Amino acid sequence: MGVHSGSSSHEPKSLELVKHVIDIGVPEKLRLSERSIYKVPFNLREVNKDAYTPYCISIGPIHFEGVNLKTMQEHKLRYYLFFLDRVSNGQAIMKSFEHYLQNKEQEIRRCYSEKFTLSTEKFVAMMLLDAVFIMELFLRNYESKSKSFDDDLIMKQSWLARDIARDLILLENQIPFFVLLELYEKVVPDCKKEHTGFVDLAFEYFAFYDPQMWLFSNNQETKKGNFCCSKEPCKAKSKGSSFKDLKPEHFTDLIRFSYLPTDETKGQASDHVPRTATKLQDSGEYFEKGGGKRKLLDVTFEKKQILSLCLCLGCLQCLNHFKARFRIPQLKVDHNTECLFRNLIAFEQCHYPDKPYICNYVNLIDSLIHTQLDVELLVEKEVIVHELGSHKEVASLVNGLCKHVVTNSTCYYDTIKGLNDHYKNKWYHTMASLRLVYFRDLWRASSTVVGIAVLIFAVFQFLRALRALFKT
Repeated sequence: MGVHSGSSSHEPKSLELVKHVIDIGVPEKLRLSERSIYKVPFNLREVNKDAYTPYCISIGPIHFEGVNLKTMQEHKLRYYLFFLDRVSNGQAIMKSFEHYLQNKEQEIRRCYSEKFTLSTEKFVAMMLLDAVFIMELFLRNYESKSKSFDDDLIMKQSWLARDIARDLILLENQIPFFVLLELYEKVVPDCKKEHTGFVDLAFEYFAFYDPQMWLFSNNQETKKGNFCCSKEPCKAKSKGSSFKDLKPEHFTDLIRFSYLPTDETKGQASDHVPRTATKLQDSGEYFEKGGGKRKLLDVTFEKKQILSLCLCLGCLQCLNHFKARFRIPQLKVDHNTECLFRNLIAFEQCHYPDKPYICNYVNLIDSLIHTQLDVELLVEKEVIVHELGSHKEVASLVNGLCKHVVTNSTCYYDTIKGLNDHYKNKWYHTMASLRLVYFRDLWRASSTVVGIAVLIFAVFQFLRALRALFKT
């Protein structure tokens, strides 16, 4: 028996029956478009629980009751007092911001995929304390270039600072970005705004933790005396261009933005994957570290159709046009890399299923690396730089990132197609063998040229001798 759409008179009774069986209330209308902060899906979490769990500090309601995170509450309170010292008429203006949070409470709650039983008073107090802590932390991080904070344990102990930065990028450890923007724009005094916007300040903070973000940090020099100690209003310093108009959902989304390819090509469905790095090298594909202003996901494959027929000439630096160049921006791998990528992947799986750029990138790198020999090649070409104990550890890390990750398209469709078409051409394998054996470097190439010249000269002399013999 089916349920007919026209039998509305029977719905209340059936609904009451269902509620009685499963013991829940009437579900609220889902607002999926408003969600941006998620609990990591179970299948991803089970692969590596530690990668999604904060070490030392809770931000937001998901880990608010964490027993191991209670000790940082004291630091939050100290930072709250430090922040009050920055603000003229601090008590009144903070009361105004607290009122803003009360008005926005339901909107903030809807940003989370989970429901929380925290009372309004407790929820607003938590949001206020966390927002102020983050703001004071970011401001102190910037000011540390010209000031010392002898009374601040976080600023003095680098391990604690890095653990906090690591916790601030976790998907489950976020507060909505618009709360922090409001705090920066309406509460932070203009004389403390050494950046054109909070986004620039955030980029600079995370740049010391995540080496991939250095292009986006505000690297302007700090002059001594720039910081206004007075609580009186003063004018902000003028700055150059920034990402002031960028409106990410939270810090995980902000870091994802810094990685996105310059040209956000729409993904296409594809069942093909590229060969491993060593196999691609055997077909004459040259791995090259992408430089300049390239973002991490700006991966390209370039070759000149006619010139690439003579791949062996690519051993000379001045003859780069003869190479089939696979350009990959340098990936710096350390002990924080797995945690960072796992949270970015989890966020994409939940929030950007139709734009899985990070997932596509990780899948591509995973396809290139099967063994430590593939890692060794990429390290030799400076495509990968790592601080792990061995190349095998890098291979294991990369290969584990894609477990349970589902994507329906790839933004690297054209790149993968170009790599595979090149690999299938037998002529390129022949030319690659010739280059690897006889033209690997300048000295070997010059020896090969000299050897060919000697051989030609010997053949010519032999023919001359035969010609002279027959004439006599």
